[in-house]
Amino acid sequence: MSEPAPLPRPSAGPITSQLNRREPDYLTGLNPEQRDAVLTTEGPLLVLAGAGTGKTRVLTTRIAHILNQRIAWGSQILAVTFTNKAASEMKKRIHELVPALDGLPWMGTFHSISARILRQHAELVDLKPTFTILDTDDQIRLIKQLLEAENIDEKRWPARQFAGMLDAWKNRGLLPKDVSAAESGHFANGKGGKLYYDYQARLKVLNAADFGDLLLECIRLFRENPEVLAEYHRKFKYMLVDEYQDSNTAQYLWLRLLAQGKPASEANICVVGDDDQSIYGWRGAEVDNILRFESDFPGAKVIKLERNYRSTANILKAASTIIAFNEGRLGKTLFTDIAEPGEPISFTQVYDSEEEARTIGEEIEQYQRQGESLNSIAILVRASFQMRELEERFITLGLNYRVVGGPRFYERKEIRDALAYLRLVAQPADDLAFERIINVPKRGLGDSTVNMLTATSRHMNVPLLTATRMMVETEDLKPKQRTTLRGLIAQFDDWAYRAETLAPYQLVEQILEESGYMDMLSADKSAESQGRKENLKELSRAMEEFETLGGFLEHISLVMDRDSADTSDAVTIMTLHSAKGLEFNTVFLPGWEDGTFPSQRSMDESGRAGLEEERRLAYVGITRGRKRVRISAAQNRRIHGLWQSAIPSRFVDELPPDAVEVTDRGSAYGGYGYGGGAA
Repeated sequence: MSEPAPLPRPSAGPITSQLNRREPDYLTGLNPEQRDAVLTTEGPLLVLAGAGTGKTRVLTTRIAHILNQRIAWGSQILAVTFTNKAASEMKKRIHELVPALDGLPWMGTFHSISARILRQHAELVDLKPTFTILDTDDQIRLIKQLLEAENIDEKRWPARQFAGMLDAWKNRGLLPKDVSAAESGHFANGKGGKLYYDYQARLKVLNAADFGDLLLECIRLFRENPEVLAEYHRKFKYMLVDEYQDSNTAQYLWLRLLAQGKPASEANICVVGDDDQSIYGWRGAEVDNILRFESDFPGAKVIKLERNYRSTANILKAASTIIAFNEGRLGKTLFTDIAEPGEPISFTQVYDSEEEARTIGEEIEQYQRQGESLNSIAILVRASFQMRELEERFITLGLNYRVVGGPRFYERKEIRDALAYLRLVAQPADDLAFERIINVPKRGLGDSTVNMLTATSRHMNVPLLTATRMMVETEDLKPKQRTTLRGLIAQFDDWAYRAETLAPYQLVEQILEESGYMDMLSADKSAESQGRKENLKELSRAMEEFETLGGFLEHISLVMDRDSADTSDAVTIMTLHSAKGLEFNTVFLPGWEDGTFPSQRSMDESGRAGLEEERRLAYVGITRGRKRVRISAAQNRRIHGLWQSAIPSRFVDELPPDAVEVTDRGSAYGGYGYGGGAA
């Protein structure tokens, strides 16, 4: 049953009409474009909101206006955000603008709103209202059970790889019946499709749904039960969606179904987004969703928010000039009302990455002496492996820093695993290291076997590796376990022998290959796994300057001991992807070299689309800066002990020369200059 329309305000009389001339306070301070977006309540609306143009204020004020003017009850408004934090902040702002709310809007993420709908109609999708939402660990555990039931070797076909495939299929709105034989063939020699069927069936038995199911089952609910969909058509009079450029196919299908209550040209749907900040294609986001909004909703009004309240004119000019090289965009140009252009963008070419880290550290120390808070400074990298040299330099300088979006370099799982192998080679009595890697990668050694080895170690008062040597000569272990452990012992003996002659970086590369660790990462096709491989390559590079394994391990111990500084005032180090939505007075953008940024892998896998997403990432990075943006590139990189030349990113030559100041600290021998000229 649909809710009654809100009571209209009574018409003004001769006295109260004088009061009505006064605008609501929430409209005060809006610029003309923002005001237009707030007051345009009827029909489809696309708000193209550039970086720093006040889109959150527009969204919250628009909802407040609909409520204040009694155009709809709060419960008749659906507002979709991409994070729970964003939803909470919007609710708080709306309460401040309209203290006396007539019911709360439906506000949350695609997934939280879908879960709310599903719990009200659970039986229609073969669930109970109390269904459990699986976390990643539960999902992996369930997949492992299915792999075991199908006699699929999990070392060859990791559960995490299949979890990634499931996520990709569900992001595209694909049910098991929709997955092609070709795609099914990408896992376990054609068993991917059957595993998807089995996985979904098992979820029903468990009365559970994974994250992707929340949307997928909601779409199925709407498609198979028109009367339920009609109920929500009657319920939601106004729909608002934030960060629309980051929506995936399943989210798009979900939204289109809910918007079908009226002819497309009359739908009261407002989407806010920036096609130039669509940077999550690798996890299923479809920039085409925002690009085709006008064709999906004929007659849609488009309002561009281009007036920026964050950055200087030079920063905005640089960002707008770079992004204009993209072909797949709707087009807008950021500007500021501040007459002073601000500092030019700085581009510095240095000899190598070590000098790059040193230069950035010295510049930050200078800002600190001038009284600038470290909290207002950020270093944004394209890939996490770039953080290692910066972290080590900052530890040497005593500069406080924090890594956002992940652990510090030497705290990452894959780095700790590699260090455990190296520690055990250097010191066979290191039981903690042995316990960490005895079953990494998987060797078929269960907890009972490890517990038996540990108990023997304690009883005999010998190191765990020594106890293992003893146990493999007894009948206490099963033949398969004895064979596995003998092989592992032989490997460590061989690595210890080679450690006497090999350079440390050569040793770690051989250990990671021969142990099966790199094969384990290669079998996992996720972006996370590829990042882990890059981090291990960076670890190898870090070891190139050490002559002995002992010297390197001592260095790491000192680094990690000094790696717990106070971070109340600290430089932020993070990836460009993690920086979206944030802002800092000073932003450093290191590693602007072709192959690193734009990422060679992104271009190889996605061609022009990949390059354009990389360029959007550059746009996001530049627009994080309020006052200063410092770009740098190294002339040379040392890879596997050999120096290799690097050329500046193609994005450097796309910067406007009149907004850039160039410094060349590179070698006088060879190298590449900046197309805009040298200073």
